[in-house]
Amino acid sequence: MTVLDHDVVADQLKNAPTENKSVLSFVSRIAALTTPDDIVWIDGSEAQKNEIAEKLVEAGTIQRVNGTKDSYYAASDPEDVARVEGRTYICSEDEKDAGPLNNWVAPAEMKETLNPLFEGAMRGRTMYVIPFVMGHAEADQPMFGIEVTDSAYVVLSMLVMARSGKYALDAIDAQDAKFVECVHSVGAPLEEGQEDVAWPCNTTKYITHFPEDRAIWSFGSGYGGNALLGKKCYALRIASAIARDEGWLAEHMLILKLTNPEGVVKYVAAAFPSACGKTNLAMIEPTIPGWKAETLGDDIAWMRFGEDGQLYAVNPEFGLFGVAPGTGYTTNPTAMRAIEAGGNIFTNVALTDDGDVWWEGKTDEAPAHLTDWRGNDWTPESDTPAAHPNSRFCTPIANVPTLAPEWTNPNGVPISAILFGGRRKTTMPLVTETKDWTHGVFMGSVLSSETTAAATGAVGVVRRDPMAMRPFIGYNVGDYLQHWINIGNTEGAQLPKIFYVNWFRRDDDNSFLWPGFSENSRVLKWVFERVTGTADAQESPLGLTPVEGGLDTEGLDFTDEQLRKALAIKPEEWETELGLIEEWYAELGDSVPAELRAEVDNLRERLGLA
Repeated sequence: MTVLDHDVVADQLKNAPTENKSVLSFVSRIAALTTPDDIVWIDGSEAQKNEIAEKLVEAGTIQRVNGTKDSYYAASDPEDVARVEGRTYICSEDEKDAGPLNNWVAPAEMKETLNPLFEGAMRGRTMYVIPFVMGHAEADQPMFGIEVTDSAYVVLSMLVMARSGKYALDAIDAQDAKFVECVHSVGAPLEEGQEDVAWPCNTTKYITHFPEDRAIWSFGSGYGGNALLGKKCYALRIASAIARDEGWLAEHMLILKLTNPEGVVKYVAAAFPSACGKTNLAMIEPTIPGWKAETLGDDIAWMRFGEDGQLYAVNPEFGLFGVAPGTGYTTNPTAMRAIEAGGNIFTNVALTDDGDVWWEGKTDEAPAHLTDWRGNDWTPESDTPAAHPNSRFCTPIANVPTLAPEWTNPNGVPISAILFGGRRKTTMPLVTETKDWTHGVFMGSVLSSETTAAATGAVGVVRRDPMAMRPFIGYNVGDYLQHWINIGNTEGAQLPKIFYVNWFRRDDDNSFLWPGFSENSRVLKWVFERVTGTADAQESPLGLTPVEGGLDTEGLDFTDEQLRKALAIKPEEWETELGLIEEWYAELGDSVPAELRAEVDNLRERLGLA
C-alpha cells in the first residue's frame, strides 16, 4: 500500500501500545498528514533496535564498524552535515518574543508553509513513533516528548541520546503527562517502485519551534541536531521557554563533580561556545595529586531550585553527541575509553581499510590510506580532511568511565559554581570570580570567542555568544538575560558563584600562555577553594582574581611571569572591549536589562576609563 488512508490509520492505531488519547490523537493526526506505509512504535528493546539496525545496513545507510563492538558508521549526504541556523525558526505568537538573534515567522504562516511540505512526506516509508523523556521519568517535574520520524537512523540515535520507548510511554500513561510534540521527516517520499538513496534528505529544510504550543516540526534534514529533536530543539530551545515560564534554567552547560583530597564534594556547571573544550573539561583528569573529577553531563544542564534554595542541575540526556575531530588520547582519554566501550553511531568520520573508524586527532599519525567521509580515497598527502570537521560520535553516557553515580539522581546535584568561558587571544584573564550574581550575568552576556584567519595572521572577529546559548535561546535574548537576573532575585536563593575563564590567551609571540587541557584542573581547584572559602582572592576591576601563589602551579613548567600575563587585566585592551560590548548591546536593542547596561558603566569606572 502506498497511501495510508484514515481507515488504515485507525486500524494500525488500534494495535498501539497505549490508550492515551493525547498520544493517539497526535500520532493519528501526523499519520493522516504524512501518509506513511506503516507505523512502528519504538519500545526500546534490544531486539527491535537490532532489527532496525539490520534494515539500515541492508539499505546501505549504515555499516558495522570493525574494532568497536556494536557500533555503526553512517555517511550523510554532503549537503546535510550540520545544524542549519539559517533555516531554524522560533515561531512565537509575537515577533518580539523571538528577539534579534532568532529567525521569526508567525505560527499560522509557518504552519501554512509546513503543511504542504509534510503532506504525503512519509509516503513509501515507515513512520516510527519514539516516546522519550528528557532526564528521568521519576523526576519531580518529568519532561516528556514524542518524536514521529521517517528516519530509522534517527531512531537508533534517539535510543542512545534519550531514555526512549516503553519506559517513557508507560510513564506518560501513568502520569497522564503532557509531552512536547516532535514531528520530523527527511522530506523524501518514495513513489511505488522508486529506489531509495542511502541518506534521504531534501534541499528544502525547516527546523521550527512553536514555544506556545510546545511543539517542534523539522523537515528536510536527517542530521544530528536538526533531526534528534530531543537534543537542542527540545532540551534547549523549547525547554528554555518553559524554564522562563516556570522559573528555572535550561542551559548549554556541562556538569562536573569535583572531590578534593579530604573527600569534600562540589558540583560545577560550565558554558563554553563550540571549539572551546567543553567536552574535554566535562571529562577532565586532574593533574593535581588527590583531586578527582567525575562527569555528569557534557552538553546540557537543567537547573531548578531545591527546597534548600540551591540550584540543582540534571543532565537531561542519555548519551554523548560529540565532535570527533580533535578527540584523542592526548586531548580526551576519557571520551576515547567511552567510545571503545561500544554501542556507538559514527557519522561522517573516515574509514580505515579494515573497516574501523578514524578522524583527525584520533591518533598522532594518520593511516597510510583511508576512505574519507565522502567515500573517496584519502592519504596523508590529500589536501582535504578525511573526516568532516563536524563529524560525530553518538555514544551512551553510561560508557563514560568517570561517570558520577549521582547521574542517576532524577532531581540532580546542587551547583556551587558556574563557569563561563570563551576563546580569546587577548583581554580576558585566565580566571576571574565575578563580584556578585548580576555581575556574573553581565559577564555571561558578553561571553565571546575570537576567530583568526591563520593564513593572513589577521586579527579575528569577536563573536558574542551569551551564556554559549546564542543559537539555542528559545525566546528574546533580552528577556533571557532578564530571566537570569530574576533567578538571582529569587527569595531564599543560595546562588552559585559565577566565574569567567579563558584557557586560550596568547603571549606576544602568539604562543598559549596557559597549558590548558588537564592542567585546567588547577583553575578548577581555585574555583573549588573559593566556594569552600579556603582560597584567597584579590580585587581587580573585573572581579576577584587569585592572589600571588594562589593558583597551584606546582610541578608545572610555568613561570610566574607567564601566570602574571595570563591573569593580567589591561585597561587599553578593555577600552576596545567596552566599545565592542556597547555595540553588542546596541545590536540586541531595548530589551537588554538596565542592570547590565549599568555594569558596563561601572566596569568603565573601575578601569579608570570613565
